[in-house]
Amino acid sequence: MNGLAAFQRDFAAALFADTSSFAPVGHPAFAVYRNTVMRACLDALEANFPAVACLVGRDWFRSAAAIHVAASLPRDARLAMYGESFADFLAGFEPADGLPYLADVARLDRLYIESLHAGDVPTLCADRLAALSPEALARTCLRPHPATRWFSSAMPARTIWEASHRGEAVHPDLSWLPEQALVLRTPHRVHVLPAGPLEIDLLEACAAGATLAEATLAAATAHPGARIDLTLSGLLRSGAFATS
Repeated sequence: MNGLAAFQRDFAAALFADTSSFAPVGHPAFAVYRNTVMRACLDALEANFPAVACLVGRDWFRSAAAIHVAASLPRDARLAMYGESFADFLAGFEPADGLPYLADVARLDRLYIESLHAGDVPTLCADRLAALSPEALARTCLRPHPATRWFSSAMPARTIWEASHRGEAVHPDLSWLPEQALVLRTPHRVHVLPAGPLEIDLLEACAAGATLAEATLAAATAHPGARIDLTLSGLLRSGAFATS
């Protein structure tokens, strides 16, 4: 490691260390810089996890976020992408034990950000598949769009996220049932939509490289009687897949 790289490593480590032998720490300007970096990280997390911040309040959020920042500094210069491990942090954060849905809400916040900043490629339309012969269609591998995400929770995390993302209170008559969600990006916005286990299974099979025949056969086995054709058509219309 060259001298500049070593200095940068030690500088970053000293920013959040309780004590440090790093010489610049003793300079008054270092404390100012440390406070500026901490505030930037906290502001980024608050912006990237709005539903979580709405649920717990700003003071609670920033107190928890400060603990996370000290243990998990940004790896990407784009602070809009900061927080990849924040949901896992909340899952193990003792003060959040009374909010068992909070980590899953954070995961949806994160998927929203990932979808928003994902690569932009053309979406696959149903007409392109309709032009294929049955044999070619069966051998086709559908590739999820880079902005497509999917999510399953043992709790109604999507409904809680939806209200909280809008800054609204969760309806008191919420049904505490498992929920799935599909995260998609259109040219104008990111959408977080209700989904079912069938959509999730199809997307996971396609993401794993299964052919359309393999994916639909597995789905039919797991969900007997389900209208896989309609589900697949809905995914195509929503832009869930990319052109190969």
